[in-house]
Amino acid sequence: MAWAEWSLLIGVLLVTMVLAGTLIGRLPLTGAMVYLALGWLLGPSMADVLRPDPLAHAALLERVAEVALLIALFAVGMQLGVPVGDRRWRLPLRLAFVSMAVMVAMVAVVGVWWLGLPLGAAILLGGILAPTDPVLASGVPSERGPRPDQLGFSLAGEGGLNDGAAFPFVMLGLGLLGAHELGPALLRWWTVDLLWATLGGAAIGAVLGAATGRLVVYLRSRHGEAVGLDEFLGLGLMAMAYGVAQLCLASGFLAVFAAGLALQRVRERPRPGAAAAPSHASEMRDSVKGFNEQLESLAELAVVLVLGAMLAYAQPLPAVWWFVPLVLAVLRPLSVAVSLPGEGLSMPQRAMVAWFGIRGIGSIFYLLLALRHGVPAAIGDTLISLTLWTVAVSIVVHGISAEPLMRRYLALRRHARRDG
Repeated sequence: MAWAEWSLLIGVLLVTMVLAGTLIGRLPLTGAMVYLALGWLLGPSMADVLRPDPLAHAALLERVAEVALLIALFAVGMQLGVPVGDRRWRLPLRLAFVSMAVMVAMVAVVGVWWLGLPLGAAILLGGILAPTDPVLASGVPSERGPRPDQLGFSLAGEGGLNDGAAFPFVMLGLGLLGAHELGPALLRWWTVDLLWATLGGAAIGAVLGAATGRLVVYLRSRHGEAVGLDEFLGLGLMAMAYGVAQLCLASGFLAVFAAGLALQRVRERPRPGAAAAPSHASEMRDSVKGFNEQLESLAELAVVLVLGAMLAYAQPLPAVWWFVPLVLAVLRPLSVAVSLPGEGLSMPQRAMVAWFGIRGIGSIFYLLLALRHGVPAAIGDTLISLTLWTVAVSIVVHGISAEPLMRRYLALRRHARRDG
């Protein structure tokens, strides 16, 4: 297609996205479901306008998914107002690390015994499919602020954390396939890919987010400088956190998420005896958050559109028919069950957490990362088929079920509050 034709197509998509927003809200659909269908129509199966071959263009598509994921993680961090030391973080942390590790292990067992994959490829498949999606989980709404509902907060926190937490398992799988250095007795994997990547990424993001936010607020409140351009502030902080983390061999995803959390926690410290003035910290947070939410919508459109077109490259493996339901309806609830004891959740909350393990951008990114590392062709075809169809089905079934299940859940919660 010529540039003018691409310009026309992009313009039509963006305007349609705005005009159809109200209509979509009246139907049992989500924006992601519409983008997925549009991608399929524009892909090789139909109009043949988009040809995002995941094998031929793995590096480029990986960067697209990576940028979209970074935007999403920063946005989620900016939305979670619960203090980091609060006990309500315990469940998201359990889901993101304990449940995710259990999920990787179960998928690996299925991969070895039922799919006939080598151990490295089975662990790699588990790492690819383990993370839940921070963007698509927005279909399960949560109140913002310091006292949100535990359900929405836990799912959002899980989605923000486990894209970074999945990284060590993906690298372990690649290492066992000979595509990544693990070190003697897995020493490099334990120390660098697991411990340092996780802890270092979170620490780097937290320090940069807090320091940047406090510096900007100080300059604005005391000297009237660094005013405006909050959009650049958000983009710059994301880029700094990711860049520093990657240069230090830490998790860029956890760094960006932690930077969003830290920036959201920045508060202004008024001078003693000074008259009350508008909160520069609040204005900064609201501006950065609003701009990033718009970027998040564009990122979702781009990646899900590409996903719909990529489905044409997913071979129709017989295993897809039983593997996808197994992952979404059986393995997800089983993995979640180990993290729920002692959290005091009601039965409806437990059921909702178990069901809404939405797969999305993180899985697509790690799939493309694996393909770029040069996994064997037969294994690559299996990863492409199982990953793309799992994400596509998740977008559809979780999108259809989100609104009715949330209506039922909110009704039960209102009834419980009245009885209480």
